[in-house]
Amino acid sequence: MKYVPRSIQNEILKASKSFPAVLLTGPRRSGKTTLLKKLFPKANYFLLEDTDLIDRIQNDPREFLDKLTPPIILDEIQNTPDLFNYIRTLIDASPHKYGQWILTGSQEAPLMQKVSESMAGRVAVFELWPLSAKEEPKVSVFKGGFPEIIQKPATSQIWFRSYIQTYLERDVRQIISIKSLATFRRFLSLIASRTGQILNKTDLAAPLGLSVPTITEWLNILEITGQIVLVQPYYENFGKRIIKSPKIYFIDSGLVNYFLGIETEKMLLSSPFLGAVYEGFVASEIVKNQINHGKRKEIYYFRDEQGLEIDFLVPMGNNRLRLLEVKATQTPKPEMVKNLLRLSKNVKSSTIEMCLVCWPQKAKKNTTQALSPGVKLINVKDL
Repeated sequence: MKYVPRSIQNEILKASKSFPAVLLTGPRRSGKTTLLKKLFPKANYFLLEDTDLIDRIQNDPREFLDKLTPPIILDEIQNTPDLFNYIRTLIDASPHKYGQWILTGSQEAPLMQKVSESMAGRVAVFELWPLSAKEEPKVSVFKGGFPEIIQKPATSQIWFRSYIQTYLERDVRQIISIKSLATFRRFLSLIASRTGQILNKTDLAAPLGLSVPTITEWLNILEITGQIVLVQPYYENFGKRIIKSPKIYFIDSGLVNYFLGIETEKMLLSSPFLGAVYEGFVASEIVKNQINHGKRKEIYYFRDEQGLEIDFLVPMGNNRLRLLEVKATQTPKPEMVKNLLRLSKNVKSSTIEMCLVCWPQKAKKNTTQALSPGVKLINVKDL
């Protein structure tokens, strides 16, 4: 498979020169192993998914580590969390030997708990999502950004089906005991049908015959395993009563299309879900850009009780705030940005940038242009 350079790689290499350990988390099949093998070609590699190897480590973790010669890549280390304590001991014995332990994991929250308990201050933590449109031009609203889909789009339906089965059997069941994986599978499809909507847990619980606490727990599983992103409302006081529930998106638009039964780009373009899928694609691109540059996730939306809504608000640093409206159209019109202009008049504490993100036009190389006074029309790749 052709290697695609990742935007985050310079941040990881820089950290490997200052920290004894580097941990890369993120959803399954986002390219973590490929990236680390490329960045650290001389490191010894171990995939911690083989049951015999896991049993060996659990029986005698110290004996396993004593036979290793750093630098070491330990892939899917969430399967052997007890190793953290022993790795910490080895790091503390040689605290100035940097870049010796390169670790990956697919389950962010349980893994982070072990890291905070065992290796605080000793490990640099990064997150890798699927490919962004900036990293790979073939990334699209229909295909999404998983590397294997980009390489072999003709097998996408088979790949997504296998991905979901592996995700349910490995990631989900390692976190929680679920009686019916079929119900969880229906839950995933239901979430896909609500993409871009304000989260209503009661609305999700009713058709599945589940309680609201169970829905809360299952949403948490999707979030910590890197499948969804919850976009929180922007709470700064604009002098308005605002909606306080988050909006929900899958991080990969290709996966959403699979759950929705959208099998071709033509089907997507005629689908009633087109606007919501594209909005989620833009949200994912914003977050990918943030985490790929070593920044925290910061993306919000705004909606008040009078119906004034802005798709995304993104703090840009230096007291700047970017307001983004997203439209799945190739024909932008000035009336599409009226909400941006309305809200901007109520923002007193920040310097405002306003942008309209429309459907990519292949014929145009530079789509960043003025649409209305103070509002730019911007390509999703330029976000």
